[in-house]
Amino acid sequence: MKAQIAIVDDNRVIIQSLIEKLGRFSDELEIKFTAKNGYDLLNKLRSYRDIDVILMDIEMPEMNGIQATFEVKNLYPKIKILILTVFDDDETIFNAIQNGASGYLLKDETPESILNSIKIVMEGGATMSPSIAAKILNLLSQSELKKENKNQKLNNEIFDLSKREIEVLENLKLGEDYKKIANKLFISPATVRKHIENIYLKLQVHNKMQAVQKAIEHKIIK
Repeated sequence: MKAQIAIVDDNRVIIQSLIEKLGRFSDELEIKFTAKNGYDLLNKLRSYRDIDVILMDIEMPEMNGIQATFEVKNLYPKIKILILTVFDDDETIFNAIQNGASGYLLKDETPESILNSIKIVMEGGATMSPSIAAKILNLLSQSELKKENKNQKLNNEIFDLSKREIEVLENLKLGEDYKKIANKLFISPATVRKHIENIYLKLQVHNKMQAVQKAIEHKIIK
């Protein structure tokens, strides 16, 4: 069964180029119609209910690709949206995916790559240009790091540990004794002992091992 495709782009030259590029795969897909923006797409979808995949540009007048993706997924959730654009900024990528796009390709992809991506999204998968995928992974890593730092800060606030007490905990984890900790932090052993007493009280533990374990569990120290 051929994939039923729609192309949405405000540039007629690009549309014609895509039609020619994908025309060589006429035994695998059929281009049912093209549209010049989101409004035009929504109007035409009223007559073409059998569309499988929409190749969607981002920057278009009247209704851009992000808004059009959102509208299509609300009205026709089974239709897959494959973004095909020149924009690779973080915000645009995330907005497209959050609004329901199943794939995100740059316009310099080969016809074979576009065809393969159409097949992937039709089977329920997701696809991206390699540079976009790398960008997404990097953004997710940054997001996880921010989340971890936020949780660490939150846990610090819950237990109300001071910066110095956390430093003492980090040294306890390394197995340092009072004297070594005192030398490293330029404080007296008696002050170290007082910090440890406060740590036990705040973390509600009774010894160094328990203090270190609880601090690690709550991501206060690594």
